[in-house]
Amino acid sequence: MSQAIGILELTSIAKGMELGDAMLKSANVTLLVSKTLCPGKFLIMVGGDVGAVQQAIAAGDSQAGEMLVDSLVLPNIHASVLPAISGLNTVEQRQTVGIVETWSVAACVSAADRAVKASNVTLVRVHMAFGIGGKCYMVVSGDISDVENAVAVASESAGEKGLLVYRSVIPRPHEAMWRQIVEG
Repeated sequence: MSQAIGILELTSIAKGMELGDAMLKSANVTLLVSKTLCPGKFLIMVGGDVGAVQQAIAAGDSQAGEMLVDSLVLPNIHASVLPAISGLNTVEQRQTVGIVETWSVAACVSAADRAVKASNVTLVRVHMAFGIGGKCYMVVSGDISDVENAVAVASESAGEKGLLVYRSVIPRPHEAMWRQIVEG
């Protein structure tokens, strides 16, 4: 796994493809995600050594102009974050859930990483801005005090950039809601 990831989120699909190419040519990084997001945004995620990821994101940032929604370099990413982005991390039993909703993917990924590093929770998923108006949300599960702490840390992280939409902690979720939340 990569030592770092970098994310560039743009308001233009064409500009996103252009900058993705420029980023890959500027540093020895691996393309992890290159995709459109709702509503008409574009996401580029790269991985690699911290210095290379920083160089690639700097190359993208410098050319993004007013089309930049958000960017991020996340060194030493927690092992559960990428699986949560690409699918779901499994949860064995129904527990308290916490949800943090943000205006950007980068803010949500950073918040999720901080949350799982600060608390003993399972990062169930990071749902990236497809079909939800360009927003992103993360779901954690665990004991109530750990979930409350994780949600507080994640909310603070997203709030630093002014990108927090809403946060919620649901103790003892109903079985039907539990299945919907953790199984998608």
